[in-house]
Amino acid sequence: MGRSNGSQAKAAPVDAPAARSRSKATPDLECGNGECTQCRADWRFITAARKPRLRELVGSLTVVDLFSGCGGMSVGLQEAARRAHRQLAVRLAVDHDDTAAQIYKLNFPEARVVAGDVGALFDGVAGQRLTKSEKRLATAVGRLDVLVGGPPCQGHSDLNNHTRRKDPRNSLYGLMARAAKVLNPKLVVVENVAPVQWDKGGVVDATWNALYDLGYEVAGDVIDLRRVGVPQRRRRHVLIASRVPSVDPEQVLEQLTAGLGEDHADRTVWWAIEDLRSLRSRAMFDSAPQPTADNEKRIKYLFAHGEHDLPNPNRPPCHRDDEHSYRSMYGRLWWDEPAQTITTGFGSMGQGRYVHPSQRRTITPHEAARLQTFPDWFSFGSQPRRAALGRMIGNAVPPLLMAELGRLTIGRLHRKRANTKTQTRR
Repeated sequence: MGRSNGSQAKAAPVDAPAARSRSKATPDLECGNGECTQCRADWRFITAARKPRLRELVGSLTVVDLFSGCGGMSVGLQEAARRAHRQLAVRLAVDHDDTAAQIYKLNFPEARVVAGDVGALFDGVAGQRLTKSEKRLATAVGRLDVLVGGPPCQGHSDLNNHTRRKDPRNSLYGLMARAAKVLNPKLVVVENVAPVQWDKGGVVDATWNALYDLGYEVAGDVIDLRRVGVPQRRRRHVLIASRVPSVDPEQVLEQLTAGLGEDHADRTVWWAIEDLRSLRSRAMFDSAPQPTADNEKRIKYLFAHGEHDLPNPNRPPCHRDDEHSYRSMYGRLWWDEPAQTITTGFGSMGQGRYVHPSQRRTITPHEAARLQTFPDWFSFGSQPRRAALGRMIGNAVPPLLMAELGRLTIGRLHRKRANTKTQTRR
């Protein structure tokens, strides 16, 4: 994985916001309240070339990560645990994507990682007793603090116009409740795209009710991830279930929604990737794909005319009708704004606003990973395919979401208070 080097201040690019030149060691933090501790801590996290060492441990945090992908949720929880002086212990991680599972294992070598079907591990019928294999799995996992999962979301996504909210993969969402019955975690977190709440099969309601019947307090809401410090426009539905009296899911969601505070400016593309501008590497991770001849002309047009939105006449015919296309497609990012949602197609300008703010190319996998808030120490392997990189990075849950959620919950998991079993639907 490529690294940025040097600590000398760099001149800002022509289209950069005024007074935004900074050094790697001292980032310019345009917070609503000035240079804040949270921004410094998070920036050090995403730019760290080496995995931080754990000091003064007070315990461990046990985790099972289902539909884990390459490990975005676990990375965030690991950072939250580190800040709380705890060791992350991944008891099990499962994903059907072999490459993603290999990358997960590379970054969490002590974890038991399974490349396979989550449903094959949790093979019981909803509402019925545990099967023999489920009992063996529960014994192997042992005491569990947190169960997390990001079930496949393509069936729910508004970008999927053909199968929107009718995709059979949507039923995988409900496996999180079965897993909770088998593993009995203190806390359950399920992340998905916002439209999952309108799934025609009612997967959120069914999962919600199943968790409630198991004795969990449950709450769910759509979170704008900009509020928790992710430098992109990314809205996600987060469902939280707790059987620990001191962790109130509704309160946690309210705190996530409030995020960095009303007066805190959104983190920007500049905050996340400016220090990578001078990085020179031939590695795939730090290079953009070669655009087609037509897209190369479109990129040149954007820079020659100082544009960030490509005019309709310059778009392909299928994207010229405003009623059937997204304006951000074929667009250029702004330094002083958050990025659009990072998807698997970040290497193609035809997939969204993915042209670099000051360089005539699309963003690199490294830059996309930064915008997703993966730290630099996270390894995506030595010889990944570009399509695999796009899939792993674009489908990942941004680690900073789970770092913030972990900050709000880890310290409370062993506390006690009066329990009032309630449901909160949003």
